[in-house]
Amino acid sequence: MMQVTSEPQERHYTTGFTVDRTPREAYEAVVNVRGWWSESVEGTADRVGGVFDYRYQDVHRCKVRIAELVPDRKVVWHVEENYFDFIENQAEWTGTDIVFEIQPTDGGAEIRFTHVGLVPQDECYDVCSNAWAGYIGGSLRALIETGQGHPNPKEDGDAPAHQAAATVVRAQHTRA
Repeated sequence: MMQVTSEPQERHYTTGFTVDRTPREAYEAVVNVRGWWSESVEGTADRVGGVFDYRYQDVHRCKVRIAELVPDRKVVWHVEENYFDFIENQAEWTGTDIVFEIQPTDGGAEIRFTHVGLVPQDECYDVCSNAWAGYIGGSLRALIETGQGHPNPKEDGDAPAHQAAATVVRAQHTRA
């Protein structure tokens, strides 16, 4: 039985779910960022100290350093640089940490995602929380459960369905 929850907890964006898969399968999916976040990721996401670049069209790009890896238990990324085309304060993600905690459950694993520093007061919060909900609860969960995620395609492809809510919110922000 899978549960999905999403709520700002201690002010930081947090979401999570449980799967009928092992903590090892969950961990391997998390470090496979091209399998659930974006096929366009360039760099290293599976080694402490590794750096990767994420890019979604001209809307979002960031540089992420792998800060901590505890096999089958935890992954921590540190955002070193960030750019959004729909907000004024480009520092909102810079210096934040993205944390994946994996706990064994009876017959599976619980994955808890927290973007430490992404808070409701941030200009990007609505867009970012909607996007993270799709990537984590949709694409990452699918990758763990089925072996097939729904990452952003390379530049020439269509955005996955979970991007629709974030696209609507981005459009509202740019008109405001």
